[in-house]
Amino acid sequence: MELKDGIVTKTALHGGIAPELLVIRGGDGIWLEDVAGRKYLDFAGGIAVNALGYGREDLARAAYDQMKKLPHISNLFATEPALALAEKLSASGPYAAAFFGNSGTEANEAALKYARLYAHRTRGPGHEKLLCFSGAFHGRTMGALSCTPTPKYQDPYLPLIPGVVVAPYNDPAALEKVLDGSFAGVITEVIQGEGGLTCMSREFAQALNGLCRRHDVLLIVDEVQTGLGRTGTLYAHQGIGLVPDILTLAKPLGGGLPLSAALIPEKVNKLLHVGDHGTTFGGGPVTTAVALKVWDQVSRPDFLASVAARGERLAARLAGMKKRCPQVGALKGRGLLQGFEYRTKGNLAEELKALMARFQEAGILVLRAGENVIRIAPPLVITDAEIDKGVDILERVLSAKA
Repeated sequence: MELKDGIVTKTALHGGIAPELLVIRGGDGIWLEDVAGRKYLDFAGGIAVNALGYGREDLARAAYDQMKKLPHISNLFATEPALALAEKLSASGPYAAAFFGNSGTEANEAALKYARLYAHRTRGPGHEKLLCFSGAFHGRTMGALSCTPTPKYQDPYLPLIPGVVVAPYNDPAALEKVLDGSFAGVITEVIQGEGGLTCMSREFAQALNGLCRRHDVLLIVDEVQTGLGRTGTLYAHQGIGLVPDILTLAKPLGGGLPLSAALIPEKVNKLLHVGDHGTTFGGGPVTTAVALKVWDQVSRPDFLASVAARGERLAARLAGMKKRCPQVGALKGRGLLQGFEYRTKGNLAEELKALMARFQEAGILVLRAGENVIRIAPPLVITDAEIDKGVDILERVLSAKA
C-alpha cells in the first residue's frame, strides 16, 4: 500500500475499486477524519448506511456484549437477538416473517426467488416473469443485476437470468399494457437511488397496487436505501400509499454491520419448505443485536419527525442554492435523501469528476446518482447547523466554478 496526503495510490484491493481512495481513520457524529488528520462533513453516510453517525457507544456496546456471549451459530439454531428483531420488523407491516441476509442485493435476491416460488406453487408453470423499471438499481448478484437495467452494470456479465421485462418508471399507462398474470413479481424502488433520485408518483403507486392485486403478482418494494427513516417516515412507501407484498431492507439496518431483511407475508411464508432458501451468516447474533439498537432509535415517532423536519430544511437550503448557482438544475429526492442535477455545457463526466474532488478538498463528502445528480444522504442525526454548513460548502465550491 502506498499513501500520499491521506490518499491510497497503490493497493491490493480488487480491480473493481477506484485506483485512488481517501483513507478514512475514524469519525464522530457526522464528521469523518482521514489518516492525514483532515476532517470532512459526511453528506454521504457510507452510501446511506450510517444512519446514526459515528462513535456510537451504544452500538459498540451491543456488539461487544454479544460477541462475548455468542458471535455466530448459523441458521441451524435460533438466537434471542434474531428472534426479537424478526418480531419487530414483521410487526411493522402486514408481514409474517423476516428472512435475514447480509446485503441489499441478497434481500432482493431472496424476494425475487420468493415471488417465483409463490407463483409456481399457487398458479403453476408459465407465471415466472419478473418486471423491473428503467433507472432501477437492485444489486449486483445475478438475479438482482438482471433487474438492474443499466448496460454498464449488466454488459460484462451477460447473459443474465431469463424472464425479466423492463418497463418505464412512473408510467401507469405503460404498466397497464405490460403487466399481466404471466408475471411472478414486480420489483421497484420508491426513490431511485442510482437512477438519479427520481421519486415515484402517487399515481404510479396506485397503478402498481391495483394491477399487482388484480393479477396476484407479488409487489416487491426495495427500500434498501430509503427504509428505516431516511425519508422522514419509517418506510418511504408509506408516504405515497404504495402497499408492498415483500419489503426489502438493508443499508442502515445493521448500524454499519452487514445485515439485510426480506419481510414476507403469510401467503408466501406458509408455502416455504425447509431448505427452499438459506444463509450461513445472515441474521447472526451480533448484527441483529446491533440492529435492535438501531431499530429502537429510528422507529421512534419523535426521531422520524426530526428527520422530516431536517429534510424540509435541507430542501429549503438547496432551493436557495439553486437560485444563486446556475449549474444547479432540478432538485431531487425527499427527506434526507436529496440532491440536485448538475448542469454544464462542457464535458459532463470530466466536470463531475473534478467537482467531486473539489467538494472533498473543501471538506465535504457527497455521492453521485444517475448521470448528473449530486446525491446527499447524511446520517439521520445531522443537526440544522450541520445542514447549513454543508450546503454553504457546496455553494461555495459551485460559485467558485461559475
